[in-house]
Amino acid sequence: MPEAYIVEAVRTAGGRRGGRLAGVHPVDLAAKSLDAVMERSGLEAKAIDDVVMGCVSQGGEQAMQVGRNAVLASKHLGEGVPAVTIDRQCGSSQQAIQFAAQAVMSGTQDVVIASGVESMTRVPMGSTAMFHMKEGLGNYKSPGLEEKYPGIQWSQFMGAEMIVKKHGFTKDDLDRFALSSHQKAIEATKSGAFEAEIVPVEVETPEGTEMHTVDEGIRFDATLESIAGVKLLSPEGTITAATSSQICDGSSAVLVVSEKALKEYGLTPLARIHNLTVTAGDPVIMLEEPLFATDRALERAGMKISDIDLFEVNEAFAPVPLAWLKHTGADPERLNVNGGAIALGHPLGASGTKLMATLVHALKARGKKYGLQTMCEGGGVANVTIVEAL
Repeated sequence: MPEAYIVEAVRTAGGRRGGRLAGVHPVDLAAKSLDAVMERSGLEAKAIDDVVMGCVSQGGEQAMQVGRNAVLASKHLGEGVPAVTIDRQCGSSQQAIQFAAQAVMSGTQDVVIASGVESMTRVPMGSTAMFHMKEGLGNYKSPGLEEKYPGIQWSQFMGAEMIVKKHGFTKDDLDRFALSSHQKAIEATKSGAFEAEIVPVEVETPEGTEMHTVDEGIRFDATLESIAGVKLLSPEGTITAATSSQICDGSSAVLVVSEKALKEYGLTPLARIHNLTVTAGDPVIMLEEPLFATDRALERAGMKISDIDLFEVNEAFAPVPLAWLKHTGADPERLNVNGGAIALGHPLGASGTKLMATLVHALKARGKKYGLQTMCEGGGVANVTIVEAL
């Protein structure tokens, strides 16, 4: 079977809700990352077989096929480049990578851009469902679903609290993990670790036009005391906004190519895609599936957890990576080494390719070989992608 290679991997710096990226239409924000991989690779539009774009809230400014609209809005692509928009919830653009890799490995395509976008400021999370419900246009929970899951309201917050109880974590465990996320993100920012992956975005500020290049969610003054003092989301729970991923605006993109394309266009690969896995389980606890998806991926790859040098486990809520560490026995020093979504933000549909950009550049910077990325997703689904740095 042909191999699939990652040649470029980029992301915008995250923007807070109502923050520095709030004035950028998501179509144009997505186009920024698409243009960046084109400029960095030196490819012409005619070389691109397809664009696969992840986006969760496909309504409003992200409606009407946001992937195709981003292609049309880009400077370096255009009418002759096809695109498709997909939704696997938080794993949408990680699935975009896997679809791109599968296209290349099948031999049906040679150059595919996997990408993602989410402006959580301009298209709020859940708005695509809530708008229709408020207008009397129906509920996504069908009679058939209600029969199988009577009275269940799908809630990631509830699932996260269930993980806390199941695995015996304390609020202090969550607070300390959150602080660590900020500390690692601060160090990565100050050391320039993100420079290779970040696409500058021009933004308007009260001081004038600036380039947005620093993740806006990082709390550079974070302390354990300040994190511990944040109000609980539920009086009976343990999770706070400080131990949850931040609402975020952003886009990201990964260029996936075949060996034939490497030679034809003189491209230098960052990594080879080693394994693609997706599994599904309990839709109520929902966020625990990365634990079992990782088991499956390692088994299929013929690897042990100790063979992996770096891990990116999305920090949807602090108990998710903590449970993953407990279940897998992975070295915590290899996990989210440049911080995670608690500090950097979680722009839903953009997070999959965002994490891959961070992972492949971190592997290269540290001279490491294997990286594993996984993401919890609404409905109890999880993707795992293993890459080998080259």
